Amino acid sequence: MIDVLRYFHPVLAAWRLGAYPELRGGRGALGAQDVAVGLAVAALWVAPYLVSPALPRGEPFDPDLLGAAGRPAWLTLRLIGFVAVSPLVEELFVRSFLHRAAEAWPGWRDFARLPVGHAQRVAFVVTLAWFTFSHVPWEWWVAAPTGALFNLWLYRRGRLASVWLAHATANGAIAALVLLGPWELSAFL
Repeated sequence: MIDVLRYFHPVLAAWRLGAYPELRGGRGALGAQDVAVGLAVAALWVAPYLVSPALPRGEPFDPDLLGAAGRPAWLTLRLIGFVAVSPLVEELFVRSFLHRAAEAWPGWRDFARLPVGHAQRVAFVVTLAWFTFSHVPWEWWVAAPTGALFNLWLYRRGRLASVWLAHATANGAIAALVLLGPWELSAFL
């Protein structure tokens, strides 16, 4: 089996040495509020599809894509990507880099010195559009309010880690509904 921690070690070491300052600081401790926002986002994301099963959705996720023997490994990799990697990468790109880049442009003020989570109208619209349209078309109408909520949560908390935790919680709750619930939601995973 591949030693997964070996691949994450450089990232964790860099973080411990002060890299990714956008994941530090902010107002209040990480925790219950961030998780509550994530659960609200998960409800926002799936509730319309539970209420109206006729709404369009993507192809269902096939946990047996690698065969029955590969099912546990495939589900594990999919869940790690869906719950841990995807929210972290999306938030680092969208609400750290893209948000500050939109604020710095035009003129490209000192990008690195711009604070993460500074409320700015152009940056809000740019990140909202990117977040919405980076999802598949049948998700746009729930991705847009989700992106707006994540932007507002970043402004309130002043910390990217809070948004990452909310995003990871939302994805984890959706994954739990898909895997444990009797509903036909497998297209969300």
